[in-house]
Amino acid sequence: MTPPEARPAPDAHRDPDARPAPDAPAPTPPATASAGGDTVPRVAPADSTVLRTGTWSWLFPHRAALVSLGLLAVIAVIVALATLASSTGMSVGTSLRGLLGTGDRLTVMLVQEFRLPRIVVGLLVGAALGIAGCLTQTLAGNRLATPDIIGVNEGATAAVVASVVGSSTAMVGDWWLGPLGAAGAAALVVLCAGGAGTRGYRVLVVGIGVSTIIGAISDLVMSRQNDNTAGGVFLWSVGSLSGRDYGVGEPLALCLLVLVPLALVAGRRLDVLRFDDDVAAALGLNVPLLRGLTLALAVALAGIAVGIGGPIAFVALAAPVIATKLYGPTRVPVIGSALVGAALVAASDALGRVVAPVEIPVGVITSVLGGPFLLWVLFGGSPSRKA
Repeated sequence: MTPPEARPAPDAHRDPDARPAPDAPAPTPPATASAGGDTVPRVAPADSTVLRTGTWSWLFPHRAALVSLGLLAVIAVIVALATLASSTGMSVGTSLRGLLGTGDRLTVMLVQEFRLPRIVVGLLVGAALGIAGCLTQTLAGNRLATPDIIGVNEGATAAVVASVVGSSTAMVGDWWLGPLGAAGAAALVVLCAGGAGTRGYRVLVVGIGVSTIIGAISDLVMSRQNDNTAGGVFLWSVGSLSGRDYGVGEPLALCLLVLVPLALVAGRRLDVLRFDDDVAAALGLNVPLLRGLTLALAVALAGIAVGIGGPIAFVALAAPVIATKLYGPTRVPVIGSALVGAALVAASDALGRVVAPVEIPVGVITSVLGGPFLLWVLFGGSPSRKA
């Protein structure tokens, strides 16, 4: 028996020109790509496939694509049920005839000119709130940092409420006042928090304080109005889609057509920003500019949504958290948050129309459902990425 110290070390006397035996598997070289004459490994996430066309390449995420298709199917089911749901006791068959245009004139008008536009507006409002919440949560590194908690929604609400001061009608002011009020509240929060780069609980504490002050001012303004005006504004101020039609849905759709692609671009950059500001800067990102533009996008989306549908609570909080669970933690789920937010608002609005003899505003439904969800985020969910 050859003593251990006398054994040759592995590969010590191997012929460099020797070939492996025919039955031995040849080692598989790692995939490489040329970069200025050098070879670098091609790294792709485990749930993605690299698609290439000439000099162009992009990642196709399997899981995200399947989840998105599933959410679209869920939204289609919700829309179908919401179209048939009625708060006036209209039967499903009557609603279906109104949808197809074969019912009487009043039924067709109720379904096609009132119910369908309301559902479409609800989907758009939910998508805007979901994306706004996703951007602010990722930007602050905390899942509680959403527009309805840090004061942005309250600022939009205050601007719209202020527009009805002295009015003798119950009509709510123009929707475009929402983004202006949201921008003012966001500027106040950033100023008091010490800059847009502030992360964690400081933003939350300052935002909660600003939200409380602005909310108190809004309540004071409404308390000084006549009963007719105060009643109509109060219904909107809790979050309601009642009376919303394509007249407000069209500008909202146009705004989303511009803002959503920008949010997708920001989401790709925020993937890097989630690690550390120094790492992001070392990779070539202009961190202050990215923070400022991302915050501006979130404020614009939240302000538009609030200006049209009122401050619908907890959607901006729940949609990104649910989307992250579905899509995985490796990406900023901008599209997923939009789809989940749209589904939440549409489902809550339909539920509010059938759960009681009198219609319940969508904001009340989301608040009732969002309370337990907030407790789960605080005590039962996984900790935030960075406090």
